[in-house]
Parts: sequence; structure tokens; C-alpha cells
Amino acid sequence: MSDSLEARKLARAAAHLAAHARHALPPLVLFTDDERLGNPLAAACALPRGSMVVVRSRDGARRAALARAMADLARARGLIVLVAGDGALAAEADGLHLPEARLGEAASWRARRRSFLITASVHSLAALAKAKSLDAVFLSPVFPTQSHPGRAALTAVRANAIARAAPMPVYALGGVGARNARLLSGFAGIAAIGALDV
Repeated sequence: MSDSLEARKLARAAAHLAAHARHALPPLVLFTDDERLGNPLAAACALPRGSMVVVRSRDGARRAALARAMADLARARGLIVLVAGDGALAAEADGLHLPEARLGEAASWRARRRSFLITASVHSLAALAKAKSLDAVFLSPVFPTQSHPGRAALTAVRANAIARAAPMPVYALGGVGARNARLLSGFAGIAAIGALDV
């Protein structure tokens, strides 16, 4: 299966999940990754209109350049852009994405930036219980993933139960592809890295 065909099938699976959810968030989310996504702008260009992009990079200069380029692209393509872990840079985008270790910062950011879309990563039901003041969470890894080799995946059964128990929209992240996406239920949509590469 070609990468573009895989991405289109994944977009359809995400839209199917979102059709059963009650929220106004995009069904499909691209996470950038310094090692696993060679051309994040090309991958973002291939997304359906209205999708979301979470800009991540460990290098501050690269993150800033990518976030600004992605914001320009977002205006032309109708995308939502969040910046991971950098509140100052997120002020130039649509919002902020936090790692699980920084869940406690969400309320402070919500108070300072009411218009921000604020999301976070969670890896368990216990972490989800601590998630406050968020618009959505990304639950990972649902399936085995190259991003975290050797890390135990939640499995579809456990991830579906966590998604259904959540008080906010939950995206499936980690090893999600067109084939295994059909095992998901209760999610607001799908987030991916490699499956959305072009």
C-alpha cells in the first residue's frame, strides 16, 4: 500500500471515529518528529483541510522555524497548529500541547490564554484522571510503535475503555495505521507520525 493511500485510509478511519463523538475538533492529527518525519510541511500539505498539526522538536530553533512555517501553511490549508511544550511559541499558533509530565501546567495556561486549544499526552487511566483544563488528550501508545520501541502498548481493548471513560475528547496515538484503526472505538480521532508521512 502506498503511503498516500495509507494516509487517505487513516483519514477516513479518523473521520468515522469523529462522526460518533460529540465535539468540534479535527478527526486527524499529525505529530511532527525530528527523526521519523522527513518532511513535515509536505505531510501537513497532504492532510485533509481542517486537520491538526502538533509541532514538536527538541531543538528550539528548529521548533520555532517549523512552527512559523506551519502557521503560514495552516492559513492556506485551514489547519490547526499546536506547539508542543513551548507556551511562548504557542502564542503564535492556535494552542499548546503538553507532555504528561507537565499536565499540571494546563490550568495556568488556560487562565492566561483563554483562546488557546490545550492538549496533553497521557499514557494511562491514572494520568487521564489528572488531566484538567484540557480540550483533548492523546492516549499512547495504543499499539506497538517505532517511536517507543520496547514500550508496552495499551492494546485496543484497554485504550478503548480509557477513551470511553474520559471526560474530554481522546485521540489514539502510537502505532495506529489504516488496518488496526478499525479496532478503535470511543476515540475522538487519530493522531499519527509515520502513517501520515508522504
